[in-house]
Amino acid sequence: VQLQASGGGLVQAGGSLRLSCAASGSIFSIDHMGWYRQAPGKQRELVAVITSGGSTTYADSVKGRFTISRDNAKNTQWLQMNSLKSEDTAVYYCTRNWPPDYWGQGTLVTVSS
Repeated sequence: VQLQASGGGLVQAGGSLRLSCAASGSIFSIDHMGWYRQAPGKQRELVAVITSGGSTTYADSVKGRFTISRDNAKNTQWLQMNSLKSEDTAVYYCTRNWPPDYWGQGTLVTVSS
């Protein structure tokens, strides 16, 4: 299983970014997919999960600002991040299943205040 995350970068507070994760090597349509993040000096934390059926779960800190979605035909999931805050600065990881059994390589999101 390979998970390739992309879309990170530098953005000003209040801005938006969309992360993408392309998956291969598994039956994507039956996998739960998710995003975790790790900020400098902090533990890795759950950001959002989307089940194979499309149900979603979000961390309280991102509810109403982030949206997780998927397209099974493209073996891809996304994380749309709006109204970004400096505390959203972290390396974001694409994951498979919940709890995760595979992790992508991470993509850095930096939010400047």
